[in-house]
Amino acid sequence: MKRSLKQIADALGARLVGADQEEISGVASIESATSNDLAFVEDEKHLAAALQSGAGAIIAGEFAASVASTCSLLITDHPKLAFARAAQMLRHNSAGDSAQERIHPTAVIHPSAKVGSAVRVDARVVINQMAEIGESTRVGSGCSIGSGVKIGRECEIYPNVTVYPGTSLGDRVTVHAGAVLGSDGFGYVRDRKTGHYEKFPQVGRLVIEDDVEIGANATIDRGALNETRIRRGAKIDNLVHVGHNCQIGEDVVIAAQTGLSGSITIENGAVLGGQVGIGEHATIGEGVMLGGQGGVLPNKILRGKGQAFWGTPAQPLREYLKQLAILARLAKKD
Repeated sequence: MKRSLKQIADALGARLVGADQEEISGVASIESATSNDLAFVEDEKHLAAALQSGAGAIIAGEFAASVASTCSLLITDHPKLAFARAAQMLRHNSAGDSAQERIHPTAVIHPSAKVGSAVRVDARVVINQMAEIGESTRVGSGCSIGSGVKIGRECEIYPNVTVYPGTSLGDRVTVHAGAVLGSDGFGYVRDRKTGHYEKFPQVGRLVIEDDVEIGANATIDRGALNETRIRRGAKIDNLVHVGHNCQIGEDVVIAAQTGLSGSITIENGAVLGGQVGIGEHATIGEGVMLGGQGGVLPNKILRGKGQAFWGTPAQPLREYLKQLAILARLAKKD
């Protein structure tokens, strides 16, 4: 979708230096940008290269405001954030498609399901009874939307996503291909007499709030008896597993291949690196940063906003690095 630089600048709250009616249709890196693209630069040392690129316009900080240039500039305090927001503005909008084009003929939609206006349903999608899909949401090919599922407005559900019955998604949620939402948790009770395992009820639900993004092939279990909840703005990478009854706070970031056992609490603003493993009933406090391949024992509580933890079992980064240094010196003595 093309936008004039004035429209983009007004939406971003940026100061425009240059031709306000010039139109932009996409975003790109400095190296690959064309005259139809918007690029960005975060520091002054890269400004010259940006101005010599083929970009139609550059988003930059105040350091670029007084530079003479034939390239249009959008001046803002946070160029990278403004660039991300501009990219969202320029995304293709299919709202103008006809109703026939928006619902693929091979899609199966139960008569009791509610599908909002400007919803796009691609090939081989199955939407079961009493499901609700909010306006301007897109459901990719091969998705299975279970009974009673609620999906908000302006969501993007990529191909082959499975949403189990009773799951709820807020507005502007993005779910990438192959994710499974609301599956049974891994809960069993052992019969002491026979040694056999019997399944513990998994009858809770999964609630995903607004502005959450879930990566490809991620799996998030429903609650056993209550709920699993992913709160507003959380970002979950590819191949992450979230067990039953977990509570994920607002703006939490979880990197790829992390595994969370059941009944874990991750408080607001925490950041988990790749391949982190956390035992059941553990708590990761607000703003805690847990480094890649870190391990947290069951029932453990990590506190310290802005503090980094590393290792298995996870400990404050400074202590972990001291231990590594001691081990290195011991190895040299041998």
